[in-house]
Amino acid sequence: MKYLSLLPLALVLASCEQPLKTAQAPTPVEAKIVTEPVSLTESVTRINSTSQTWNPAQPWEKRPPKNLRSLGAIVGPGQVLTTSEMVADSTYIELELPDGSKTAEAEIVAVDYEANLALLTVKSDEERETFFQNTRPLPLAPPPSIGDPIQIFQVEDNGTTLLTNGTLQSVETANSFLPNQSFLTYLVKASMQSAASSFSLPVIIDDNLAGILLSYDSNDQISDVLSIDVISRFLGNVRNGEYAGFPSLGVSVARTEDPSFRKFLKLGEENGGIYVSSVKTGGAADLAGVQKGDVILSADSFPIDRRGYYQHPHYGSVFWGHIVRGEKATGDELKLELLRDGEPVEIAATLTRAEAQDNLVPDYQFDRAPNFLVKGGLIFQELTRPVLQAFGKDWTSRAPLNLLDAYENPEKYEDNAKRVIFLSGSIPTPATVGYESLRNLIVKKVNGVEIDSMKTLIEAFEKPNTDNLHSIEFLEENFTVYLDEALSTSVDSMLLQRGLNRLSRAE
Repeated sequence: MKYLSLLPLALVLASCEQPLKTAQAPTPVEAKIVTEPVSLTESVTRINSTSQTWNPAQPWEKRPPKNLRSLGAIVGPGQVLTTSEMVADSTYIELELPDGSKTAEAEIVAVDYEANLALLTVKSDEERETFFQNTRPLPLAPPPSIGDPIQIFQVEDNGTTLLTNGTLQSVETANSFLPNQSFLTYLVKASMQSAASSFSLPVIIDDNLAGILLSYDSNDQISDVLSIDVISRFLGNVRNGEYAGFPSLGVSVARTEDPSFRKFLKLGEENGGIYVSSVKTGGAADLAGVQKGDVILSADSFPIDRRGYYQHPHYGSVFWGHIVRGEKATGDELKLELLRDGEPVEIAATLTRAEAQDNLVPDYQFDRAPNFLVKGGLIFQELTRPVLQAFGKDWTSRAPLNLLDAYENPEKYEDNAKRVIFLSGSIPTPATVGYESLRNLIVKKVNGVEIDSMKTLIEAFEKPNTDNLHSIEFLEENFTVYLDEALSTSVDSMLLQRGLNRLSRAE
């Protein structure tokens, strides 16, 4: 259903997605065209963004640029709220008034790719005051209730404004942009008008901002809308100074519905609870003493049922992750009631921010170039989820098993590496004769040096063995290949002369 969340066959999570798809035959009674200027036009701006992603097969170069367009909400003096999809890997961002009378280059104030939110402003101090002179920030609406009417606001290219009436049908936690990053989301029933393509739209209740439209299913006429709860916490965090981001507990959990499993865990019929299947090393749960095999019975005194849901005082049944990522801020304390080997345990965890770059295999990598090394024609890369996704739509089954194992079981590699470095392929050169078929092998050592990052790999190649050969050892069956230093250095010079813009990056 999430058209905005479909990912392309490349190292890109935002810029190559399709624009918002709207219904082809809207029902007139559910949407109205506003022909007269309305006050909402004073509270929105168009956002035009150009982005370029890096080529996963050739990490030294970028793909062709892509253009994105959305409608952002003005939420404060000189501040425009949009989705992080709009700014990921951006090379230029422009704000434009709905009537097209003014445009200005924009810059990012804060961005959270996990929550899919970004705050923009006009880059120039001089232009900022002029651009926002006749605008009015949208107040934030209180959290709506199930069944409440909601309006989706659009502006066509010719300036015509459209308000689509909808109804809040249900609330869930869902990911809209990145996998495994779920936030409180409204499911809104509405028949969208065909309008200017847009990656996101403001959602309104009584002329107040109630959410941001993330995706629309024209078949079911259901829209996914990021909740005002998440938006409010994001904006509040930004206004408090340096953006700290949404917190994380650092656990993976499983349901406890199976009777045999519950008996094994010594869970009584009166208890709900979710099973802790893994604990991230160094995360908030790990530091607080949570262990694999524990059962979380409640969080902040909210009982958690066997499926992982709790009763939210306003929304009703909501997945327990919202307690951590929607109700708390980084640095807040979360009280947990656990069952460990049949005995109750109480733990207080101080929530921390889990940065993608702290993971052995990062889930995303925006606004930064990929690290790599080309030596004699051999191409070495850092393993990331976007690189795995380059293996195609079914990458979880098509990507090499050794690389998938490093992604799915990082604890097996974390003691010896900060990053997984692998040989992704080779450029046919005199130095790579006989190595043409080598690819997707995890590097263990180069010239006797343990490789734990791209930096150590580059440094290791600067010190060849006494016989002027480089030895490259791989984890797979202790496989070793050799590279002649003089020949590979000559090839490197040739590659630079023939158009390769650089041979390495380790940032």
